[in-house]
Amino acid sequence: MSDQKPTVVLVHGAFAESASWNGVIARLQEKGVTVVAAANPLRSLAGDAAYVRDVIAAIGGPVILVGHSYGGLVITEAAADNDSVVGLVYVAAFVPETGESAFALSTSAPGSTLGEALTAYPVDGGGNEFAIRQDVFPAQFAADVPVAQATLMAATQRPVTEAALSEGLPTTRPAWKDIPSWHVFGDQDLNIPVAVHRAGAERAASRGTREIAGASHALTVSQPDAVAATIAEAGKAYVARRAASTA
Repeated sequence: MSDQKPTVVLVHGAFAESASWNGVIARLQEKGVTVVAAANPLRSLAGDAAYVRDVIAAIGGPVILVGHSYGGLVITEAAADNDSVVGLVYVAAFVPETGESAFALSTSAPGSTLGEALTAYPVDGGGNEFAIRQDVFPAQFAADVPVAQATLMAATQRPVTEAALSEGLPTTRPAWKDIPSWHVFGDQDLNIPVAVHRAGAERAASRGTREIAGASHALTVSQPDAVAATIAEAGKAYVARRAASTA
């Protein structure tokens, strides 16, 4: 495994879906990178992470694990004590400590207007799930994306359960404590305050941080060059570490 180039596994967050990575995937594939965009179930943090671990296991080689938004919690859990994961990339994503939830982190600093934009409806079997109202989705989630495209994203968004957003990180040792991480986010994110992103990058001792002026929460769509470049940095760092260890 150690001599292989890493596969990039992309994990979308709430109110998005796998195709939200298309621009990033195209840029990575142009560089010869193998990429898999996982379909995050968005049902429970522990269950979502277990699914991503299955995706990683099926690859059978080193993985750069990338998470957007709530996907940051999922990759932190999925990569914990997982030797296949050799780098983490947080894209406008939560960087949780043990026991912290998406809800708790999103309100740990002022600036999020997500709560006002949500609609809730019951889930068969109990509880609720949330979606962003389509009439406010472009401004709330994707203000720097062309309106026509943002409107399509609103229609294809995948809802997330209240349980997933409320569940604290289960692992006793978050993956970012042991695996090098890179971080990219925008300063006009209305879902997760920029102060939360900055604090997350600092707590994880980020190996490389990009803060993009004017960028919204939808970085995977609006800033694919920056996101792909950040992922490429993580991949190059792994290759360099392997070369140094075998020299």
